[in-house]
This record gives sequence, C-alpha cells and structure tokens, in this order.
Amino acid sequence: MAIDEDEHIIEAIGRSRIVIRNGRVVEVGEPRIKDCPLAKRFAYPIRDMGTDSVKANIEHRIKSFGMCTPDREVIDNREFVGFSASELLSFGLKAGIIDAAVLACDGAGTVVVTKPAMAQGVGGRMSGLFKTSPHQTVIERIENEGGFVLDHKHAAMDQVAGVALAADRGFEKIAVTIAHPEVAIAIRQIHPETLIFAVHVTGLTLEEVMVLSSTTDLITGCASKTIREVAGPRALIQAGITIPIFGMTKKGKELILEKIRMSDEQVLIKPTKLPSLGDQQPTPLV
Repeated sequence: MAIDEDEHIIEAIGRSRIVIRNGRVVEVGEPRIKDCPLAKRFAYPIRDMGTDSVKANIEHRIKSFGMCTPDREVIDNREFVGFSASELLSFGLKAGIIDAAVLACDGAGTVVVTKPAMAQGVGGRMSGLFKTSPHQTVIERIENEGGFVLDHKHAAMDQVAGVALAADRGFEKIAVTIAHPEVAIAIRQIHPETLIFAVHVTGLTLEEVMVLSSTTDLITGCASKTIREVAGPRALIQAGITIPIFGMTKKGKELILEKIRMSDEQVLIKPTKLPSLGDQQPTPLV
C-alpha cells in the first residue's frame, strides 16, 4: 500500500468530518454541536467546540493509543462511560450474554471480537468511523488476541458480512454495532437473533429513526433530537441522562439490567415515562 493511501475518516461532534492521513489530522469540519457535557469529561476534554479543540482531542487520541496508526492499541480494561456501546458489549462478553461482538476498528475495518478487553479497547475511545485503511500490525494484534478481521487487504466495513463471519466461526450469541437503518434491516432478516446496537445516530431523519426503533435492541442517544423524541418514548429502559442509551427490546433491557445487577455502584430504579432528560444535554440536538 502506498503511503499516501493511508487515510482514515471519522465523524465526531455532530458528524463533523475529520480526516487523518499518515498519522496526522489534515482536515476538521465545522462541528454541528456547540456544547456537549460528555465531551468536557473526555480524557482530553473538549471544552469548546471549535475546530482547534476538536483537532487537539483527535491528536491526543493518536498520541495516547495510536488511533488510525500502525501503533493502534486494541486492548483496554478501563471503563470510560458506564453504559456506552463498548462498556455494555464488553460486559456482555464477560457475563456470557454474548459470545462475539462485531465492531468497526480503525486500521482493520469490520472485526469480530471475543474478549471483553478488546471490545473496550476497540470501541471505548473511538468516534464514528466512516473509512479506514489497513494496518497489518493492527490486524495481527487483533488476531493474536483471538479476534477475526473481515478484510485484510482493504479493511472494508461491512457489518452484515461481519455478522456472517461470526456465525461461520461458530458463534451463536452475536452482537453488532451499526450506524445505518438499512444495515439493521439486513442483519435482522438474515440473522434475526443478533443483538443490534445502533450507534453514531446524530442527524438521522425521522424515517431512519423509525426504522431503527423497530429493528434494533439498543440505541444510543448521541446528540440526536429525533432519537430522544421517537425512540425514547418507545424504549423499555433508559440508561444515563446526558447521552442516554435506550433499550428497545427485552434483550436490550436485560443486558442493561444485568450490568446494573453486577455493579457495585448505587443506582436509582423507578417506573417512569421515557425519555427522562435533564438540563445537561448536547446543544443543539440535531
């Protein structure tokens, strides 16, 4: 692969386009979000939503764990946010609720992970991955830790094929993260028992959210107004307030409740109408 082909595109802060080429941030789109309470609690906080602050945060990720470089770390045992996709799927693997998780990883594309620490290492500090280039060292790191990579040559991202790969490898309790409604539909039709977790949903249309609400088990609220308005009232359970996670099915609800049951943290549980939102929300919601 020619060095100028080493390009990674991620979306963050309301789908702002960020391009990383050869380990350097070369483009940062104007953020659509002006304030996010969660971003202020990042390991490298984004206190204002200007392009310079976003760029500095991405550069910190590159430096601290090798994001979008051949040095990309894929194992991490730290919990960053109690009920994010990576934490819930990592817990699900640890508890035996799922036996494989299909994720997107920079430097590898669609991957199947089987270890809790890899689910957290791959997804815990990653924003929405739109495009990536293969790094053989990252692919080898994943496979040496018991994971599987769908496409060694191009690092393609294809979650439908990723679920099929997990099934072909003999896994039966499969979870997958998806960002597009049509992907959720395809997986539900081909592998109906898959636990589907919708992520990176900021900016989706009403029609797209309606589809996700009826085809997925879990949905993150991100900075989406439509998710809060449409998925929230249909959810069986909500975890978190600032960036809520909505459990849309009994399977999704059970994963959240089991994580709560196994935790030593204090929690408040009460019947209520959803969504339950405080005044600390990303602004604007889009």
